[in-house]
Amino acid sequence: MSIRTERVASVIKQDLSRILLQYQNNNMITITEVKMTPDLSIAKVYLSVIDPVGSEDSVYELIQANATSIRHELAALVRHQLRKVPEIQFYKDDTAQYASKMENLFRKVKDERPEDNED
Repeated sequence: MSIRTERVASVIKQDLSRILLQYQNNNMITITEVKMTPDLSIAKVYLSVIDPVGSEDSVYELIQANATSIRHELAALVRHQLRKVPEIQFYKDDTAQYASKMENLFRKVKDERPEDNED
């Protein structure tokens, strides 16, 4: 990414995090990464959601359903910094789940492996 795209991604990440606070009800929404297209027209926002009482999928669906209003709120926050507010695409970031799954697999392999006898 160029310096410009990195700066725009950083601004969007910071301002979107303030907006997404409204969607936190006994859950935790984290923006893990924002990737911008080279022409700055699309922002791909990767979210990680932890919801101990409900379903994380319902939180993602709520955010997807309100994507247009979220973009309008973002436009109000960045109107002096950007000429055009990029289209926002939300994606589920399952990196933590993937890492946990891999860790469990490695632990299982280690437990099943016969121990080497040191004589």
